[in-house]
Amino acid sequence: MTEAALPEGSWASSPARRRNMQAIKNRDTRPEWLVRRLVHAQGLRYRVAAKPLAHLRRTADMVFRPAKLAVFIDGCYWHGCPQHYVSPKTNPGYWSDKVARNIARDRDTDEQLTRAGWHVLRFWEHESPDDCALQIITAVQRLRTVET
Repeated sequence: MTEAALPEGSWASSPARRRNMQAIKNRDTRPEWLVRRLVHAQGLRYRVAAKPLAHLRRTADMVFRPAKLAVFIDGCYWHGCPQHYVSPKTNPGYWSDKVARNIARDRDTDEQLTRAGWHVLRFWEHESPDDCALQIITAVQRLRTVET
């Protein structure tokens, strides 16, 4: 693709912007990695980027199957953090709609998992990894004692 050409109906304002946005990771981000490292250091084991429910085409960042706990670490931009989300200046209609759809999908995911007997924890990427890990560890321990 040349610098001047964009695919028909592209959401990107330029080829450079398109490459930049496509390079953004959707898993194994630094916030996820930091939290996982802390939880793993406490001896807890989990699945990474796994589907809690087979029929649901959505993955959680961490899944504790025996405890039925799904953990999501949401990016402030992509999931519409009330503290940090700022609508972009370029193509704001597209991006605001996309973030609104992401938020609606997140709520739907929470509802479906809860109805299936799962517990859901959601954190923002800006939250302290130590605090997130502590909440996860506490929840897993609580849920494990409930099952026995």
